[in-house]
Amino acid sequence: MMPSSPSAKRQHVVDSAYSLFKRDGFHATGIDRIIAEADIAKMTMYRHFPAKDDLIVAVLGHRAARFERQLDRLAASADTAEAKIFTILDWHERWFRDPDFHGCLFAHALAEFGDPDHPVFKAASRQKKGLRARLRAILEEEMPSERAEGVATALLMLIEGATLMAQMGEADAAIANARKAASAILAGARVPQ
Repeated sequence: MMPSSPSAKRQHVVDSAYSLFKRDGFHATGIDRIIAEADIAKMTMYRHFPAKDDLIVAVLGHRAARFERQLDRLAASADTAEAKIFTILDWHERWFRDPDFHGCLFAHALAEFGDPDHPVFKAASRQKKGLRARLRAILEEEMPSERAEGVATALLMLIEGATLMAQMGEADAAIANARKAASAILAGARVPQ
């Protein structure tokens, strides 16, 4: 059944587009296909999203907010910075094993929209920077800001690499190696400098 309120219709379009974008990519998914998948009128689409880029940015924003909420819930269950970092790796492990895993939507957006001034590139970059900021904030509970920044950057690169390996069909090795490397990075960060 089609949602009736404007905000419900808008969210229905975002959800429909998200499913198509994550499976088939942004450029490969046309507006007509999204309209058909969402079972809406063309006018409804353009009322909510005057341009396809507006829809893509909305999809990325929705996905980023959902990810943040999930990580907030997980972090609440952990007491130490290391435990909080490992809850993020736990989340990634579950994601990698999901039968609907198609890699990182944000990484795909960065690859498809390479212009740093493009709104889609900016939205995807914002999510990656947000994850690094989250990691840094967690680490700052136990180490100086400068050290936390470097460790957060290393952990972000580790997570991104593990995600790519999982997309290549190597989820078990990706998560096992990510856990070992994260432990080593965190142990090294605790050594007085």
